[in-house]
Amino acid sequence: MSKNTRNTRFSVKNKIRRASTRINTAHGKDDALYHNDHARPITRREFISQGFMCGTGLALGSSVLSLFANPQKAFAELSPDLEALKAGCGIATQGAGKIPFIVFDLAGGANIAGSNVLVGGRGGQLDFLSTQGYSRQGLPGDMTPSVANPDTGLSDFVNTELGLAFHSDSAFLRGITDKLALTNRANVNGAVIPARSENDTGNNPHNPMYGINKAGADGSLLTLVGSRNSDSGGNSMAPQSMLDESKRPTKVDRPSDVTGLVDTGDLVGLLNQGDSVAVMESIQRISDMKLGRVNSGISSDEVVKDLVRCGYVKSADITDRFGDPSALDPALDPVIVGEGGIFSEEEFSNDREFQKTASVMKLVVNGFAGAGTITMGGYDYHVGNRATGEIRDLRAGRCMGACLEYAARVGVPLMMYVCSDGSVFSNGMIDDSLDGRGKGVWTGDNSSTASSFFLVYNPGGTPQLIGADEVQMAQHQQLGFMRRDGSVETAATPAANNVNLLVETVILNYLALHGEQARLAEYFPNHGLGNASLMDSLTAFQPIVNGRIA
Repeated sequence: MSKNTRNTRFSVKNKIRRASTRINTAHGKDDALYHNDHARPITRREFISQGFMCGTGLALGSSVLSLFANPQKAFAELSPDLEALKAGCGIATQGAGKIPFIVFDLAGGANIAGSNVLVGGRGGQLDFLSTQGYSRQGLPGDMTPSVANPDTGLSDFVNTELGLAFHSDSAFLRGITDKLALTNRANVNGAVIPARSENDTGNNPHNPMYGINKAGADGSLLTLVGSRNSDSGGNSMAPQSMLDESKRPTKVDRPSDVTGLVDTGDLVGLLNQGDSVAVMESIQRISDMKLGRVNSGISSDEVVKDLVRCGYVKSADITDRFGDPSALDPALDPVIVGEGGIFSEEEFSNDREFQKTASVMKLVVNGFAGAGTITMGGYDYHVGNRATGEIRDLRAGRCMGACLEYAARVGVPLMMYVCSDGSVFSNGMIDDSLDGRGKGVWTGDNSSTASSFFLVYNPGGTPQLIGADEVQMAQHQQLGFMRRDGSVETAATPAANNVNLLVETVILNYLALHGEQARLAEYFPNHGLGNASLMDSLTAFQPIVNGRIA
């Protein structure tokens, strides 16, 4: 944040009118939320949205002939003769050559529009709303993005450091930039999608992971992971038409879940890693030679042969890549934890959300899983103050920034999608406590102020918006728009009032990053995004890769 921005904000706070109604004390970032206007929570999703539940871990891995074992040495190579068998045995390459994809599912109805990501009228993010519209989104009149600094003529409340325009005092932005190095921010860009979704319910089909997998994302260990034990891997559902029970996400929300995914057994303990791989390779060759002597005239015999062959190949491959305990464990990854790491030892040890984020991003960014969902609970934060929401948004931003920074340090692209079930509104009352920051108190739920957004990191340079000029690019950075009163214009796009079509829009943009947006109809013949011209208007970025990632 610039010096002018800080000075303006604190000047504003000094002038702010005191609320006539007493502001409730802020809740801690892990405290459960109680609402006088809500029924007592009775479902798992209701407990999560109000912060009554945190994750518990269970992850299982298995393989042919019980030879899969404990994780870990990444990016090694089998002998050439066995390396050639991997593709035939269905062993995925790192990330299947597709861009890693992470969902942040903020359960409960978090604020996204206005106080975090700016959403404007037809002209894009900087086609400013009315003062009343911004007030509804939690911004007092003297903190709206349309307020100009008299010294510069520019707004001190607009920050485009990540390409996508944020409010300069956005808690998401403060958290992201706390973890994302300054030198890596220029390689990030994003888009916002104004779209309604229902409040306080996991029945919104927000989660696009099955569709992302259908578009080609896969992992060398797992297809999908999620921090909740649900069909989607998150709080919100996946669209029913996209569900594939064979691809149900493996639950991962802590380092022990990651290290428990594979077991290389006692062999690595008795021998060194290289010798263990050599033993498994020899077993495969001996078994293959014996199988080759069997005269097979029936297909079932061929199936058995393939199973045995591939079982040994997969086991050797797993031991080769994951025999070193530091290869999968996020707690042992110096890029993630420790001096010079994204999280300090203290941060990582004391915050379960950081452990959860690290576990999912370790798998997804390295291509061990194709896509992952991180659910963060307690975002139903209209509790009579602003501070509670600011504290939780800041931590969510740090988790988002950690994913982007990890992708940058590993040197791979990343698409990160942020959604929530519904949203909140403010009646204009101000919380000028230290954590309230002079902003509007969140008064209650309001689905009409909802939005989702995504950020893209590209190690090769800034992701480029579609459009011949700034006007066109602004309309591709904001896919839809809001009315001047701060509510979603539901006729603006197919996604604006249909969460299933919001998911299809996200998948379309994932395909577009690979130059494959024309394949949406191939993967989803009954999609609802209209003709090619309409789909072009719903696409934010030019391709950042052509086909497979090297």
